[in-house]
Amino acid sequence: MSRALVFLLLFLCPVIIVKAQDTFSIVAVDPVTGEVGAAGASCLDLYAFPFFADDFISELFPGIGAINTQASYTPGNQASARDRMNAGDNPAQIIDWLIAHDVSGNADIRQYGIVRLVKGSPQTAGYTGAACMDYKNHITGKTYCIQGNILLGRKVLDSMEARFNNEQGDLACKLMAALQGAKMIGADSRCTANGTSSLFAFVKVSKPADTFARPSFSIAVKTHANARVEPVDSLQALFDLHHNCTVPIDLFRIFPVPASGMLHIITGNQDTKSYRIWNASGLAILSGVMNREKQIYIHDLPAGVYFIKLQDGGKITSKRFSKL
Repeated sequence: MSRALVFLLLFLCPVIIVKAQDTFSIVAVDPVTGEVGAAGASCLDLYAFPFFADDFISELFPGIGAINTQASYTPGNQASARDRMNAGDNPAQIIDWLIAHDVSGNADIRQYGIVRLVKGSPQTAGYTGAACMDYKNHITGKTYCIQGNILLGRKVLDSMEARFNNEQGDLACKLMAALQGAKMIGADSRCTANGTSSLFAFVKVSKPADTFARPSFSIAVKTHANARVEPVDSLQALFDLHHNCTVPIDLFRIFPVPASGMLHIITGNQDTKSYRIWNASGLAILSGVMNREKQIYIHDLPAGVYFIKLQDGGKITSKRFSKL
């Protein structure tokens, strides 16, 4: 049978495509850098599905958002999600549309995780159909959505969330940490006998200047069923060869902390730098340029937690501060 005929059969026969599903995954955005990313893994032997890429469930929209479509995956629903993202819908609207217009009229077997930057502020939404295989659920945070089905239990998702939030590196580092959180035997319960969490895993991140389907950072590994090779460990080894998660040395300091009427920024050189301040919801509220020192009037800002990012050439450092 020719490769073209095999591809045509895969495309035309939902009963074949439906077997392909990711079991635990995450989509996330970084409102400070504008990066969007995704990671996932599953106990699916992709060697049996040679026409599916290792990251087939995930699409990144540079500077905009990310979508993971999984559980009884079908490319028709993924295409619909892509169309709605490109049309400007927010994550909740996209999911509502997908439920109402499922290509097979059976949204109960699907699972979605969607994030988007809306005017610089992150929005997230998840959906887990009632007929997805247990254990199934999703978790939404301010900048991420984590979802899974056929899981060992709730602890898989909780561990992914904890590792993502505790990682101090950039978005790629946080996504890799999330997968490490799911590295437990039988995280995808079908892989218990294999002694691994899954059979394949991936991480990818797009910067705002990237083009669709060509992320700046993308790595993936796949293993054979019964090989008893942990793909998250293999992915971590590959990740470490291409990315450094060491937190950069501070480029600046701010005071007083907490602040009230005026925030002072001091840097180590006279080069022109850009700064931006976000609130705890990820909404950019102040921005500008500076040299060695800058005083920013913040008296009118509501009390709460804020984040400031300073960019000096290719170096970016972020800090958190409180406004009284």
